[in-house]
Amino acid sequence: MAVEPEARPAYEAPNPVAAAVWRACIEELEAPKPGNVSFASPGHGMTAAEFVASARCTADVLGTPGLSLGERVLRSIEATHAATGCNTNLGIVLLCAPLAHTALHGNRKGPLRAGLARVLDEAGVADTDKVFRAIRLAEPAGLGRSERHDVRGLAAAPLRKVMREAENRDRVARQYARCYEDIFDTGLPVLAASRRRWPGPQAVVALYLEFLARFKDSHIERKLGTVAAQRVRLEAQRLVENLDVSGSSEMNFEDLMRFDRLLKRRRINPGTSADMTVATLLAGNLLREEGNRVAARPARDAAGIGTT
Repeated sequence: MAVEPEARPAYEAPNPVAAAVWRACIEELEAPKPGNVSFASPGHGMTAAEFVASARCTADVLGTPGLSLGERVLRSIEATHAATGCNTNLGIVLLCAPLAHTALHGNRKGPLRAGLARVLDEAGVADTDKVFRAIRLAEPAGLGRSERHDVRGLAAAPLRKVMREAENRDRVARQYARCYEDIFDTGLPVLAASRRRWPGPQAVVALYLEFLARFKDSHIERKLGTVAAQRVRLEAQRLVENLDVSGSSEMNFEDLMRFDRLLKRRRINPGTSADMTVATLLAGNLLREEGNRVAARPARDAAGIGTT
């Protein structure tokens, strides 16, 4: 699966968190995920170049210290809208902002998963208001109306409470409600196992297909209905089963592209599965950074650096 030269565009990250966000976004684009835009395949009226521009915006804002969680989301979407004029990354921003926010707080919030829970619990009504504004600006396809906590109305509750209201119909909201259960308990173990078997971008494709096969994609369901979402889930499940049965260490690129063409011909974009893939890649990147800091600490303490 050859990757075109522009698959590794340049970006000068201001800090490790921005670098981690950037790497997650580019890794996801390098993987030829059926139904999504990648360096191997445009789709849905968009190209990889627009997603690269979005990744720069996202990494810049999510890596900026001193912002509230809501400000990270809103400023990311504002910057993306200015750069591309379309919604390329709302789900990515919603999922990655709390992870980046937690990482920027460092040891004050504890290890990543524990710190993330505190960040989500501390997000208040002002954060909800900014998230609502970001969603309205992005105008995601299939956005309906809610009796309570509708994004077109005034924010009236803390962000996590609002997300709990939506968790049964939206996989992104479910991550806020369940402290990223799908990312930590499904995504990261699948990614680790996939990387032991598949080289490079293929491991990311395997992660994406696992999400698509395991859960009805919220973006598909919101836009096209439950029947369409369930049909795609079963199609992805068959593809995953074929990959497992083959036992090969190389994916069949033609099978992936065949499924890609089929989905795009039907105008189906499994956007939530792609967003979950980016969030898992980011969580993995941040956990490695966290591990490196912990490993370096004894050496600094032995040298008398950072001790009181």
